[in-house]
Amino acid sequence: MKRTRICYLLKIDYPILQGGMLWLATAELAAVVSNAGALGMISPFAGMEKHGDPLENLRLQIARARKLTKKPFGINIPLDLDQSGMLIDTILKEKVNIVVTAAGDPHHYTEVLRKEGIKVLHVVTTAKQARSAESCKADAVIVEGVEAAAHLGFDEIPLFSLIPQVADVVSIPVIAAGGIADARGVVAAFALGAEGVQLGTRFVAVEENIAHSKYKQAILNAEDSDTAITCRKLLPTRSLKTEFTRRLLELEESGASADDIRNFLGYSRARTGQIEGDLENGEVYSGASAGLIREILPSAEVVQRLVEEYQKVIKKIT
Repeated sequence: MKRTRICYLLKIDYPILQGGMLWLATAELAAVVSNAGALGMISPFAGMEKHGDPLENLRLQIARARKLTKKPFGINIPLDLDQSGMLIDTILKEKVNIVVTAAGDPHHYTEVLRKEGIKVLHVVTTAKQARSAESCKADAVIVEGVEAAAHLGFDEIPLFSLIPQVADVVSIPVIAAGGIADARGVVAAFALGAEGVQLGTRFVAVEENIAHSKYKQAILNAEDSDTAITCRKLLPTRSLKTEFTRRLLELEESGASADDIRNFLGYSRARTGQIEGDLENGEVYSGASAGLIREILPSAEVVQRLVEEYQKVIKKIT
């Protein structure tokens, strides 16, 4: 796999990022991915008790990661969290080198992070958002298409339409996210102008992920049409089709208000499904790539297969 600006920017061997999944991206997962030459990501909520302290958990996760790897790793911070400012303060104190921000205005924290020498990657879902991220000196943008798991952009733009439109209007590196699970997706994303890829769902179905076995098995069982987008009145979200998703879609189709949907969701439905394995009462996020995933692998093998099969795909099309 060719080295791109992302490799030099993040000091990694391969331009591959593991998604910073809110409840799942632990230090242990991140360290294995980083040791394999890609970039592992940590979430402040990963491995935390249901009503735990994400600030303390983040400190613990960073300390664990530093014991497990000497390679670079990053922290994922959704800017719509109430604690986002305090989490950024923790990152500054802990002197982490890479941060991914999402779900908010990149102007809020990018400058203060970059002043401390921290590389900032911002998740975008439109070309306009990408230009905004570049204007505040973000180091790169992660372009997320509608195929991605969890929360999506309101415009729901497909990844392969979005990549070239973003690449045409920014000069900073573009990382593609959404629906990529194997080397074919990597090659296609690079052909459209991306210089890196981020995989989320593929790194759920790995040995080191703390996701419940029922969640992992549901991904393995999924076919191409087994994910759905819900919560369009709040924030579009892609999940596996389950009994919970069916009830949520029925509620939305009945004309329920945003408040009704919010009350139905309650607190931490994602944790209920993903960590506790309750697929009837919990939400299990999944990208459209689930239909491509057929086995649970070690994370390092996922990275290695992407690298090795990349050249095989290139040879087939040249």
